Amino acid sequence: MDFALSEEQSAIFDMAHAFGQDNIAPHAQKWEREGTIPKELWPQIAELGLGGIYVSEDSGGSGLTRLDSTLIFEALSMACPSVAAFLSIHNMCAKMIDTFGSDEMKARVLPKALTMETVLSYCLTEPGSGSDASALKTRAERNNEGYTLNGTKAFISGGGYSDAYVVMVRTGEDGSKGISTVYVEDGTPGLSFGGLEDKMGWRSQPTAQVQFDNCKISADDLVGEEGKGFAYAMAGLDGGRLNISACSLGAAQQALNMTIQYMSERKAFGKPIDQFQALQFRLAEMEIELQAARTFLRQAAWKLDQGAPDATKFCAMAKKFVTEAGSKIVNQCLQLHGGYGYLADYGIEKLVRDLRVHEILEGTNEIMRLIVARQLLAEHK
Repeated sequence: MDFALSEEQSAIFDMAHAFGQDNIAPHAQKWEREGTIPKELWPQIAELGLGGIYVSEDSGGSGLTRLDSTLIFEALSMACPSVAAFLSIHNMCAKMIDTFGSDEMKARVLPKALTMETVLSYCLTEPGSGSDASALKTRAERNNEGYTLNGTKAFISGGGYSDAYVVMVRTGEDGSKGISTVYVEDGTPGLSFGGLEDKMGWRSQPTAQVQFDNCKISADDLVGEEGKGFAYAMAGLDGGRLNISACSLGAAQQALNMTIQYMSERKAFGKPIDQFQALQFRLAEMEIELQAARTFLRQAAWKLDQGAPDATKFCAMAKKFVTEAGSKIVNQCLQLHGGYGYLADYGIEKLVRDLRVHEILEGTNEIMRLIVARQLLAEHK
């Protein structure tokens, strides 16, 4: 088994890392204070081919693997996990349209999505359905012109900011088989947004409710087939879980790098604090956990690329393990910075806040345990 990255994969990581350090990292704290990411950033990212990372080359995308994408999000999150995670959401939506959309929809939507002139948001969660996503209530009633949407989506990254929304709606019976996916452009009559949420982390990402009040869309805005929307949404989540894990991994790596540098400069009792064995042991523990998380994540990504039958289980395991490891590591890094770690100027406390939500979104880590347990038990029947 070869654990080494190919020359091309190393170049992909280096490209994304350099872009992040030059164009995102210097502004991350400012964007957090302002509560938004400048729209001008996205076309710059798209010029690198990152507006459609795993959209097929036939559709104009980069056609990269899921393993490649984890390298990109690990590298970008070393600059800012909030910005990197938002790009992951856009890519998840673009992939759904490429995989399940009609030829007409792909021709209409993908060109501007790939250049990120159109920024996409993913709308699944509702005020009353989070982990139990198949209980969603937002309804799309079929009529002669298309569909009329009514309902509310909650915790939507890019709500009121993005240019279009990939929305899971109920077109039929209760349960997962009555769910479809539709595409709704910003500015559509009946589409509105709640106020911006005041969040613990990911503060540079505008987050708001997305509301539909007799919102009318064309029949051509149905993604794929009626009744298949829940399967489409779940298919997107395997890759999303890998990406969000990669965002935790990159942020934790950055925090560890910053901590090693800080400890070499900070003196106590007449010597740099990196010379104290007890603190060296803490560094060793973090490095071990970080490398274990990286290996586990890349194995899960490889399985998803190979279409392995246990890929979903491995994506769930990786998401649970890596996001919890990332949170633990950045919290330890804050501790090793002492009082300075608690100050915004050092950038560590932002990483602690940003990474906490990774254990909740793309399926809570409790749901990841449930997925793993169910598949484990099914394998032994």
